[in-house]
Amino acid sequence: MSNSKQAELASAQVFSMLLGAVGLTVLPHAWNLSWDIFLGFFVLWSWRCIGVWRPRYLPSKALLFAVTLLSLGFLYSQHQGVFGRDAGTRIFVIALGLKLLEIKTIRDVQLTVNFAFIIAATLFLYQQSLLMAAYIIVVCLSLLMTLNAIHSKITDVMLLARCVGVMLLQALPVCIALFVLFPRLEAPRWAFLNERTLTKSGLSDTLEPGSITDLGLSDELVFRVKFTGSRPPPDELYWRGPVFSHTDGKHWTPSLSNKARRHPDDLRFAGNSYNYTLLLEPQSKPWVFALDMPASLAPNLVMNADYQLITTVNPEQRAEYALRSYPHYNTGVLPPIEAQENLALPQTISPEIKNLVGELAGFTQPPAVFIQAVLRYFREQPFYYTLSPPLMVEHPIDTFLFQTRTGFCSHYATAFVYLLRVAKIPARVVSGYQGGKLNAIGEFLEIRQADAHAWAEVWLAGQGWVRFDPTAAVAPERIQQGVNIDMQLASGTVNFSLFDAAAQHGVLAQWYQTLRQGWQNVDYSWQRWVINYNTANQASFLQGLGMQDMATALRWLLISIALCTFSIFVFLMRRPVRVPDRALRHYQRFLRQLARHNLVCATGETASAFAQRVGEQLPACRAEVEQITQLYLQCRYGKQVEVAQLQTLAKLAAGFKLKA
Repeated sequence: MSNSKQAELASAQVFSMLLGAVGLTVLPHAWNLSWDIFLGFFVLWSWRCIGVWRPRYLPSKALLFAVTLLSLGFLYSQHQGVFGRDAGTRIFVIALGLKLLEIKTIRDVQLTVNFAFIIAATLFLYQQSLLMAAYIIVVCLSLLMTLNAIHSKITDVMLLARCVGVMLLQALPVCIALFVLFPRLEAPRWAFLNERTLTKSGLSDTLEPGSITDLGLSDELVFRVKFTGSRPPPDELYWRGPVFSHTDGKHWTPSLSNKARRHPDDLRFAGNSYNYTLLLEPQSKPWVFALDMPASLAPNLVMNADYQLITTVNPEQRAEYALRSYPHYNTGVLPPIEAQENLALPQTISPEIKNLVGELAGFTQPPAVFIQAVLRYFREQPFYYTLSPPLMVEHPIDTFLFQTRTGFCSHYATAFVYLLRVAKIPARVVSGYQGGKLNAIGEFLEIRQADAHAWAEVWLAGQGWVRFDPTAAVAPERIQQGVNIDMQLASGTVNFSLFDAAAQHGVLAQWYQTLRQGWQNVDYSWQRWVINYNTANQASFLQGLGMQDMATALRWLLISIALCTFSIFVFLMRRPVRVPDRALRHYQRFLRQLARHNLVCATGETASAFAQRVGEQLPACRAEVEQITQLYLQCRYGKQVEVAQLQTLAKLAAGFKLKA
C-alpha cells in the first residue's frame, strides 16, 4: 500500500485497531470450526498484520488471485452440504481473511467491518449463553470504534469508546421495542438440514447395568424447573424418560411395539398436582423429562404408550414447556401385548435365580408381598451403592446378585425387574433423572447429568403401573438428599448432600456458592426471557399487556419507535453544548488562565491571531503560547491525531503560567 493510500485510510494505529477487532470476532470460532479453516484464516490475518508495518510484503494482484483460488479449492474440499450453519460460517470466515489482504480504501474497510458483523452474529448459532452475548457486545463495540476512528481520525480509545457508548444508549430504546413487539420469525424445519450441534452426553435408548455410571461424573446441565406454588418433596422428584421393556439378559431396550401404540385413555389422577415450567437444554434425543406423571401437555408435545413425553420440534434447540403433573395416578388395565412384553425373559434362567425367587416366596405369595421381600433382601444383605462397580460381562444379573453385590442404580433396577418377571409379575425399567439442586436465589431446580437415575415400574391389579425404587432400599440418602455433584466430581466416588458443603468450609465458600447461584439465576432468566422469547412466549406476553392480535402489537411498535426517536431528538436539541473533544478541552483550560489577566479571545478571532496578540503583550510567554496554539490546531484540525500530541498539549495547558 502506498503512503498516500495509507494516509487516506488512517494511521497504522487505527489499522491495527481494525485487525484487533476482526481477530476478536473470529477467535471464538476456534471451538466451532475445523482447525484447518481456523488456522487458514489466521494465516491470512497474520499476513495482513505484517503488511501494516511492512507494506511491501502484501500480495500483488496476481498472488492475491492465486491465494483466492487456493482458498476456494480448500473450501470445496471441506464441503459438507449446500445448507447449514457450518458451511456458511466457513465461507464468511475465509472471505473475511481474503478481504483483509485487499484493503485499499475506506470503502474496503467498511466492507470488512460488515463482514465481521456477520461473523459476530454467527457466534449465536453455536452458543447463546450470557457470557457469549457479553463477548459479542464487546466485539461489536470494537468494530464500531474502528469505524469511528477511520472517519474521525481520532485514536484515543477512551474517547472512541465514549462516543460509541452514547450512540448505543441512544439506540437501546428502539432495540428493546423491536425485540419485544416485532413479530418473531421461527426458523423453518428445512433450515436445520445437515445441521448437527456438538455431541451431547445424556441418557441412551439402550440400558445395561452400569450404563448410567458415566453420567454420575458429569455436571452438564439437562434442564431447569421452576414450580408455581409448592415444590414436591425429594422422594417425588422423578423425571420420567425412556422406558425399557425388552431384554436379552444383558441389554434393555424400549418396547418393540411402542411406536405402534398410543398411551391408554384410562389414565386417572388423584391428589394434589404440581404446575411448573421446564426449560430443556439442547439435546440429541426428542425426550422431554416431565415430573412423573404428566397430566397436561404443552404444545408440540405428545405422550407415547409408556407415558414418556416426546417433542415434535427440533430437540437441538432450547425449549420451554409449561406442564402439570400428579404424583398419584392409576394407569388402568394392562393390554395383553404390553403384559406379554413386560413378562418376557431370555430362554435360560439360572437355577440360583429360581431358588432366590422361591426363597422370597415369589411363586406362592401375592405380588405386593414378594416386592417387599425383594426390597428387604436388598436392604438386609451386604449390597453396596458405588459409581465404580466391577465389570460384569457374562450373566450380569447373576453376577450382581450372587457375587459382586455392588453397583449403581441401573444394576438394582434391572435385577429387581428381572426377579419380578421370574415370579410372573409384569415389570419394566424406567430411566430418567431423580432429584435436582435448588437454586435458593432464583427458586428453581437444576437437573444435571449426575442426577441420572433408573428405577422400576410394576403392574399391580387395581393400581396400574406403580413406581418402586430398589436403590432407595440400599442407599436411601440418594433419594432423600440427592447427589452432591461438586463433591462427587472432586472425589470420583458417590457423594450425597448430607450437609451444606459451603457452610462447612467457611465464609469464602458460602460467598462463592452465593455468587455461583446468583450467576446461575441470571443465566436462567437470560435463557427464559431473551433466548427463548419465541412466538408462543411473545403472544403470551403481549396478551398480558392487552394486545390480543399482531396488528395491535405492530401499532404499538410504530408508536414506541416514534416516541423514542422524538425523545432522542428533544434531548439532542436541548442539551447544553459540550466540549466535542479533548484537544478543545485542554485549549479552553489554557484560555481560562489568560482570561484571569484580561486576555480574552475576541469573537471571530482565530487561535493564531490571538496567540500573536498575546505574544506581543507578553513577550516572555510568546514561545510557550505559540507551542500550545500549534499543538491545539494540529490535534483539533489535523488529519491524524497522535496520543503523544494530546498528552503534550494537556501537560503544557495545565502547567501554563504567565511570566512578567
